[in-house]
Amino acid sequence: MNNNTNIRRRKMPIGIQTFDKMVLEDWVYVDKTALVYELAHDATHNFLSRPRRFGKSLLVSTLAAYFRGDKELFKGLAMEKLETEWVKYPVFIFDFVIDTYNDDVAQVESFLNHKLSNLEAIWGKEENEESFGQRFEGLIKRASKQTGKNVVVLIDEYDRALTQTMDKPELNQQVRDVLKGFFSVLKGADQYIRFALLTGVTKFSKVSVFSDLNQLSDISLQEKYDAICGITQEELEANFEPEIQNLARATGLSYEKTLEKMKDEYNGYHFHRSGTSVYNPFSTINVLAKGEFGDYWYETGTPTFLINELVQNKFEILDFEKGVMVPAGEINDYRRESGNSIPMLFQAGYLTIQGYQEAMDSYLLGFPNGEVRRGFSRSLFRAYSEPITGNSNYGFAKFGYDLYKGDLESFFDRLTSFFAALPYDLHSDAANEKDYQYVFYVLMTLLGEFTFAEVRGNIGRADAIIKTDEKIYIFEFKVTAGGTVDEALAQIEEKGYAKPFETNPDEKREIVKVGVVFDTAARNIKEWKVAE
Repeated sequence: MNNNTNIRRRKMPIGIQTFDKMVLEDWVYVDKTALVYELAHDATHNFLSRPRRFGKSLLVSTLAAYFRGDKELFKGLAMEKLETEWVKYPVFIFDFVIDTYNDDVAQVESFLNHKLSNLEAIWGKEENEESFGQRFEGLIKRASKQTGKNVVVLIDEYDRALTQTMDKPELNQQVRDVLKGFFSVLKGADQYIRFALLTGVTKFSKVSVFSDLNQLSDISLQEKYDAICGITQEELEANFEPEIQNLARATGLSYEKTLEKMKDEYNGYHFHRSGTSVYNPFSTINVLAKGEFGDYWYETGTPTFLINELVQNKFEILDFEKGVMVPAGEINDYRRESGNSIPMLFQAGYLTIQGYQEAMDSYLLGFPNGEVRRGFSRSLFRAYSEPITGNSNYGFAKFGYDLYKGDLESFFDRLTSFFAALPYDLHSDAANEKDYQYVFYVLMTLLGEFTFAEVRGNIGRADAIIKTDEKIYIFEFKVTAGGTVDEALAQIEEKGYAKPFETNPDEKREIVKVGVVFDTAARNIKEWKVAE
């Protein structure tokens, strides 16, 4: 019997961010309306930070439908039982996500003028209303007076113009000034506002944009809203069982192994120190719709200025593997001039909460999943090796092919050539094994899901472990002043790095132990050796 017969194909909402369209056109929808109801009856002025493509726009659209009183759209959803009154409010939506703003402040001004003009065509305009702030405030007051109901203000991706101009300080400041005058109205018109929500990737809390909005309730890290965007494990299995079955058939994995791989690849986001773990919704919907695994979210774009900052400030990707501690007061405090990109990396979704240290009131941050780990490494690899990546001999797939063949001679010849071709100024002045381990790890991470750095053994950590279908490579690095290849191999044995694989009855792959010594003077590999 053909396993692919009579498989139900449902409409998967790739790129669908409008609640009305989702419901009326029968796209698969994960019901978040109970949380929407709770939010609508919580604080009146709110801010929510989530990574891009994480469902913020759909949340805004759902709130808009609710506050407009579109009762019929919520039939069969949790909201239908929760709401009994269905009051209709005037709703103002400003969706900054629909435009780009990286050339001139006039682009931001044009956007605001267009939105305000459309609202003024409905609610009118006074002659003395000239600035964006005056026009916005006038609209809120008139709509409230004309309807007898306070206004709902929904501002989606408020920070899009700010993040797009981060590499242009003068333009960025101009954008801040325009947005400050516009957003500050939310405080002055408070008595006419029923509910307000600003969404974005980051909260520019120390700059002028939010200086007048101290009444905002930041729900970004509140436990009760940790899953308001994203997909929980329970939601995945309850809503997408047919698609998971299809993915399992397409990949040749069991249903359980498919769930396991999806969790490794796309889950792992935490927005509270003890909160629910959620899947990246964009990647999850894509993999289920297309029937194959891929780095869907990361491929939609990474802010160049973030990667450049990391290169300039010499952040260690290995620290992200082990986790970096960040004081709770700094996790939402991104200031570019400080040179600390960690808060932005967290807010943008490249790092997530992995733990909390109560005594120090600090969060442990690290990569959420395999997709982000690979994508991040790919971006850094390109930034570090851009001058030489035109040489196809250094394509990371070539390194992977050597390892899959078990051809370590070719692998190390290629790696030695690669290090020799790297620009001199990419190496630190005081080279140590971390410098080489860093470049090696970034390169190896691009081979796929089977690369791990500083993997804990019985009494220590292996520098790197790479798994292929037939082999498990265990690498230990030394520098010329710090040891020999024989000492590196001895450390693998003494520390028991191979024990977890040797004692696993299900592990049938050959274990290959490799010692590597880097010459700090020559800035390259001096020698390598495989344990017999």
